[in-house]
Amino acid sequence: MDEHAEQILDTGGRANIDPIAQSIAIMARLRGPEGCPWDREQTFDSIKRHTLEETYEVFDAIERRAWPDLKDELGDLLLQVLFYSEMAAEAGYFDIADVAANLNAKLIRRHPHVFGEVVASDAEAVLRNWELIKRAEKKEARGDVATASLLDQVPRSMPAVVEAGKLGAKAAKVGFDWPNADGSASELFEKLDEEIVELKAEVRPGSATPQAVAELGDVLFTAVNLARHLKIDPEFALRETNARFRHRFHAMEKAAGGYERLERSSPGQLELLWARAKEETAKVEMVDVDTAPGKCE
Repeated sequence: MDEHAEQILDTGGRANIDPIAQSIAIMARLRGPEGCPWDREQTFDSIKRHTLEETYEVFDAIERRAWPDLKDELGDLLLQVLFYSEMAAEAGYFDIADVAANLNAKLIRRHPHVFGEVVASDAEAVLRNWELIKRAEKKEARGDVATASLLDQVPRSMPAVVEAGKLGAKAAKVGFDWPNADGSASELFEKLDEEIVELKAEVRPGSATPQAVAELGDVLFTAVNLARHLKIDPEFALRETNARFRHRFHAMEKAAGGYERLERSSPGQLELLWARAKEETAKVEMVDVDTAPGKCE
């Protein structure tokens, strides 16, 4: 750790010290020879799963409108950035200052309507400019390799739902998309029905055949792109459904006297409990849906 970082850590937490600089110094101390054994053992691969977990905890805090929790979760997410940057600095790749400088340059470069002379009258124009600039940057970075694909811009490491939506959106940029002139997505609804029929034809009781797996994938891919046409964020929609299911199932357990009694209920009793739970929770769920963001921008 350098002398400047040591000075920051020796301040005793005085209020006039930059909190970001202190966080950077703390991370360096944790990874240093006299630091934390667990932190020193970590690698890029070992902590990447924590990054995903922290991202979803940020989502959860936002969806719950739990602003104090969001402050904590954003700190945990920032820790991931500091961790990666410290490990990269140790390996000689880059440091946190390089990360910030790269971000600053990118924000200025991709907002020429703010920092330059380009005119963008609305959000759609901003996004078009952003995409054109991004495409030019990618082209320059790869040296304009002729075999490069438009879809290479979508990382395979993305969650499958996000990847499917982005693949559809990228293909749509060259006109390869389902028609949706009136905004009703009628052809996509028909395509979804067609894919479900094909899935049913491949289902074999007691086994998941490769054909059934492929057809189910087609159903899911089509559903995600239906959401794109309807301007609904599919990840948010599914998370909302998961939350409703949790809420209703908890109501079922409560009505039955606990999950152990629920286990002993007949199918008919379970259906009755589910119907009552839906009725009891409907009003609360409607308030939650009305106050939460669900559109795909």
